[in-house]
Amino acid sequence: MDYKTVTWMDCCRVFILMWVLFNMVSMIGCASNCEMDCPLGDVESLINNFGDPYGTPIDHFGVAEGTRGVESVAAQEIVELANLPENVDWLKSIRRRIHEHPELAYEEFETSKLIRQELDRMNISYRYPVARTGVVASIGNGNPPFVALRADMDALPIQEAVEWEHKSKSPGKMHACGHDAHVTMLLGGAKILHQRQHLLQGTVILLFQPAEESGVGSKRMIEEGALENVEGIFAMHVSSDYPTSVIGSKPGPLLAGCGFFKAVITGKGGHAAIPQHSIDPILAGSASVVSLQHLVSREANPLDSQVVSVAAFNGGGALNVIPDSVTIGGTFRAFSNDSFYKLRQRIEEVILGQAAVHRCTAVVDFFEKEDQFYPPTFNDKDMHKHVHRVAADVVGLHNFKIVPPMMGAEDFAFYTEVTPAAFFYIGMRNEAIGSIHSGHSPYFMIDENVLPTGAAMHAAIAERFLNEHKSRTTKL
Repeated sequence: MDYKTVTWMDCCRVFILMWVLFNMVSMIGCASNCEMDCPLGDVESLINNFGDPYGTPIDHFGVAEGTRGVESVAAQEIVELANLPENVDWLKSIRRRIHEHPELAYEEFETSKLIRQELDRMNISYRYPVARTGVVASIGNGNPPFVALRADMDALPIQEAVEWEHKSKSPGKMHACGHDAHVTMLLGGAKILHQRQHLLQGTVILLFQPAEESGVGSKRMIEEGALENVEGIFAMHVSSDYPTSVIGSKPGPLLAGCGFFKAVITGKGGHAAIPQHSIDPILAGSASVVSLQHLVSREANPLDSQVVSVAAFNGGGALNVIPDSVTIGGTFRAFSNDSFYKLRQRIEEVILGQAAVHRCTAVVDFFEKEDQFYPPTFNDKDMHKHVHRVAADVVGLHNFKIVPPMMGAEDFAFYTEVTPAAFFYIGMRNEAIGSIHSGHSPYFMIDENVLPTGAAMHAAIAERFLNEHKSRTTKL
């Protein structure tokens, strides 16, 4: 037999091979002994264990469809209560009674009376009047933590065009924004919470608020102590953008800050055939309108959404007379207070400047004495996460949507400046019954199948909030 000499290089190769084999065996052993909630290859379970590197909702919000536990069981019990046939019938009857008798801002006396009657039947205590027609009720042990749920009560000055059995009986008034459903769902949530009062680890405050559409009822409620000791507040709004019972929201700015302006530009009237003897306010107004459009297109960050819209221009009557004055007006919107107040400043500067350039004078009114400024509606991150987790158990994670921000405004925004808050949409779109029109339409109508879902969401949000916050307080 011919033997070859073993070199130093051969020894190195053998050592490296043995080291590689040893590490492979160790890794296999670790993998076999590692405790996992899923088999390898189960992608969704792996995400739940280790987090999704792409930032999916499962990772971002810490919930996974099908998650069960004490909280999930409680949510399902609440859903079952809300969907009992007698409860569904009761919810529909309440909503229809309110819909038939719409009342405008600070005139919601009959609506408030109905609410108080239902609270009396449930033996739920309340305070009235708050902000003229509002009601503040409470359920629970009277101790902290305190969480608030809000529903708005007022209707709109719109003639209803929907022909159905429960059409508005008040000419020129209509619940065209779903506030009748909001009140109904909060009453439904109150009924469930009262039945489960022994499980509440704190106190739920129910705010039935007047004057959301105009009159900043939320601000009046706050001034009269509606949020005293409250650690968080939630509210929902029906939406025809999403199918019935789908929940939608987002953290951060959801709705824009909103303001209005009106400017009177004064010149000197005269015959249109001899304009040199006049000072033309129409020209000054026209220049102002054009210049205002540059505030967003040339001064605002393109990634910071803002709106300036001139929606009124009135002046003159005769076709051969230059008027003494014109009036222009409109609205402006932004998603941050900094951008909002910068727009306000520049709108005034532009109108006064253009008036001066054209030898006119101007006065700009922003209706601040009438409380016509609405701040942005900002969803607290943790409160939004809470809504998301509850929705996952009530309607399923696949029925929760992250929605884009909107330039509309809501007076719920005033609550968000006082305490952590979350505002969310609940879908009620149903093409089969014509529930497709957006709010403020005379054809607006609601799929009433949304009512028990909304009641369940209110109850589950409040009950879980109290239990979680009580647990945190106890640990501290």
